[in-house]
Amino acid sequence: MKLTVIGGGGVRSMFLAKSIAQRADELGIDRLVFMDNDPKKLAVYGGMAGKVCSLLAPRLHFMCTDNAVEALIGADYAITTIRVGGDDMRVMDERIALEEGVLGQETTGAAGFSFAMRSIPALINYCELAKKYAKPGFKIFNFTNPAGLVSQALSDAGYDFTFGICDAPSSMLHAIADMLNVEPSRVKGEIWGLNHLSFFDKITLDGKNILPALIENDVSYKKTDMRYFSKELLTRKGYVPNEYLYYYFSSLKALSNIQNAEETRGEQIARINKLMLAELQKHDVNSEFETCLKIFEQYYGMRENSYMASETGVSRGTAWHFNPFSKDAGGYAGVALRYMEIVRSGKPDDMILCMPNKGMIPGLLDTDVIEATGTVTANGVTPHPHENFDPEALELVRRVKLYERSAAKAILTKDRDLAVDALALHPLVNSYDAAYRLADRYIRHNFVYSPGWDK
Repeated sequence: MKLTVIGGGGVRSMFLAKSIAQRADELGIDRLVFMDNDPKKLAVYGGMAGKVCSLLAPRLHFMCTDNAVEALIGADYAITTIRVGGDDMRVMDERIALEEGVLGQETTGAAGFSFAMRSIPALINYCELAKKYAKPGFKIFNFTNPAGLVSQALSDAGYDFTFGICDAPSSMLHAIADMLNVEPSRVKGEIWGLNHLSFFDKITLDGKNILPALIENDVSYKKTDMRYFSKELLTRKGYVPNEYLYYYFSSLKALSNIQNAEETRGEQIARINKLMLAELQKHDVNSEFETCLKIFEQYYGMRENSYMASETGVSRGTAWHFNPFSKDAGGYAGVALRYMEIVRSGKPDDMILCMPNKGMIPGLLDTDVIEATGTVTANGVTPHPHENFDPEALELVRRVKLYERSAAKAILTKDRDLAVDALALHPLVNSYDAAYRLADRYIRHNFVYSPGWDK
């Protein structure tokens, strides 16, 4: 089996390599290709990924390339994790939103729309190449943000071989397992909603629902991403929300915190990434791998511990290390590998993915892409039936999905007026005055990557 990673020069490349290499023999993966169009980053991060593969799975044939055709020809599966325009474009996505008085966050709201203007055309190009060169029946797992909006656009454009994946739900379940000191396989969750806008209303340990106990347990608010919400709120609501719901539940606080911070998250990441790359480029990733690993741990630890800290005032504050030989926690590669495992076994099983709604969430179209727990078979994935939706959560999901549906169409057709309507619909913009200005500024900002808008 050939597995291709599009965006193999990203900072997280070693995580992908570790996940894949540890399960390569089990899943029949004998060829792994990391592709990126940034040769400097590919040499460093792709090189470190290759070193991890050589340590864990020396029989796995690993290669790096900047040629997309070479990467996709004969591929069985691909994972896309790209950042078109790099960190500097992200910085401007967020700054433009803040200058217009709305939340600047790269996947949620206005900044996510700008990111999608670059992500969607690039991914369509890769999908077309895959249709031409990959194996019949191939699948693409998209981790490129904003994953919900991107997945909707790819689905609407007819690319039914794509699945949106995100590691946030699985990371929450892993954090709960760690807190309870149990094997992650024993903790399961039933989730519904949209990417970065989803709700666990059932979490089980060995089949027993422990969600009410988790909400009552004060430790949950210290050792998991429930830390971003008050115990009072979750006790009343009876669900565990995705951490990105902080931006909706505490939007005024989040906006104020970001505006008053010395750096936006994008500026913070850009600074850390530039320092890390400069340090790593001083060393040979193969002969000096241990030195490179220490540099990586130092800077990536900064990223992890500052995650959502400026927006919330809450820091994770834990030591961060990367051990290639420790048991892999999965991450987003784990989501893709789990799908491969189920299909390979021929036995249906459950997992969390972005998938067509198929009537699961009332008030949405069957073709709307949602994030939910579903049953995977060789023929696709079907969301689990669900009852007793929280009415306020349901209303928010419907509103944001209307935004995503409109935004996807606006970007696919390059319709400026529809882009204005979509942005005005979003709860974190909620203003035509801001939407007009944002649409015009983002069209200019992304002209190189998304030319040809009608106005």
